[in-house]
Amino acid sequence: MKTIRIGNGQGFWGDWLEAPSQLVERGPIDYLTLDYLAEVTMSIMQKQKARDPRAGYARDFIDVMARVWPRCTQHNIKVVANAGGVNPLSCATALTEVARRLGLSSKVRIGVVTGDDIMDKLDELISQGVPLDNMETGEPLATVRSKVESANVYFGAAPIAEALGLGATVVVTGRATDTGLTLGPMLHEFGWKHDDWDRMASGIIAGHIIECGAQCTGGNCQADWQSIPDFWDIGYPIVDAAEDGTFWVTKHDGTGGRVNVAGVKEQLMYEMGDPHSYLTPDCIADFTTIALNQDGPDRVRASGIKGRPPTDFYKVSISYRAGYKASGALIYSWPDAYEKARAADSMLRRRLETLGLKFDAMRTEFVGGGALHGELAGRPSPDAPEVLLRIGVRSEEKSAIERFAKELAPLALAGPPTVCGLHSGRPKAEEIVAYWPALIPRRFCRPSIDLVSAE
Repeated sequence: MKTIRIGNGQGFWGDWLEAPSQLVERGPIDYLTLDYLAEVTMSIMQKQKARDPRAGYARDFIDVMARVWPRCTQHNIKVVANAGGVNPLSCATALTEVARRLGLSSKVRIGVVTGDDIMDKLDELISQGVPLDNMETGEPLATVRSKVESANVYFGAAPIAEALGLGATVVVTGRATDTGLTLGPMLHEFGWKHDDWDRMASGIIAGHIIECGAQCTGGNCQADWQSIPDFWDIGYPIVDAAEDGTFWVTKHDGTGGRVNVAGVKEQLMYEMGDPHSYLTPDCIADFTTIALNQDGPDRVRASGIKGRPPTDFYKVSISYRAGYKASGALIYSWPDAYEKARAADSMLRRRLETLGLKFDAMRTEFVGGGALHGELAGRPSPDAPEVLLRIGVRSEEKSAIERFAKELAPLALAGPPTVCGLHSGRPKAEEIVAYWPALIPRRFCRPSIDLVSAE
């Protein structure tokens, strides 16, 4: 029975830069996937593109490819990444420049998946009766339309598989689902029918397990974490996928971390709603049908997975401007660290009130005094050696945020004693980018696939 090996070397934009090289160099794989996009990442990239039409993609990806591309070409390792962000074509252009510099122009073909960006279609969609209601609040998009900065449809695995079928050795997408990066190669290699729901669901769950990189190989794992070996050299995840839908989660021999049933279960819980209905554009996966078994050291077998047809909608990730924010911090030392921090917080709030400043929200945390657990932590010990006072504010008025920033530093000399540093410096007003999840009928959008030659 045919099998393929898919390794995921990035769980987010900013993940360990050595991970892709580790996967490519320290053992065999057939596909390297790189997952860069989160909801807020799209809005960041949109801002970059507004400043520079050539920007708007994960630039780290270009450096990664410069390192791993020669070996990928030598060993026939294909790469699938959603690094294209809001500008996949510019990302592909940057890749062609790298390929020429490395002398690989004749050996690579870049598949580019576009069509997910519907920013310029929003008004037309609303006029056609597609309200793009907020999935959490029910509000129509029209209430924030003038503030919208990005709008991207989540495409699935099908366009990735199509690009691979056209001969792409590297596939770059915009806003694709995280799971689609793994399912796409399976569809291409195994020739699964798109209505083979059980196998499709198996690929979805395989992708879900490895989409966050080392989070399924021991990273950020609560289960017996003290015994996990060699965190510093943690191995990134690999799926050994079989044609019948069975797959194994593992990592390269000799790398740190650990792959066991408990750790895989933790990752399965990540971003999961109803376990019977994990919704994707490819299918609906039933997490309650997953059978996990330890199948040797650092090797977990998954089988028995069931799936159902997808809905008639795509999910849309929309971002919009929602005012301004700032946060700053002061550190107070023993004795009476917690009481000093509380007194400073009260003093600052009184000064802001006297100035007539109003904020949509103001939040205070006493790190070292129960910030993570709140009232559950009980009253902090009076002997706490240090407490970090962190205050954040939000407002539609940038001027209010800027004045707040100027009121924090004076507490160091004009407030309670033993401030050991203005931890954050003078805070800066930052624009808030808010997330607006919505649904769109599939008939209103369609992915496009282009092949870009580096020659």
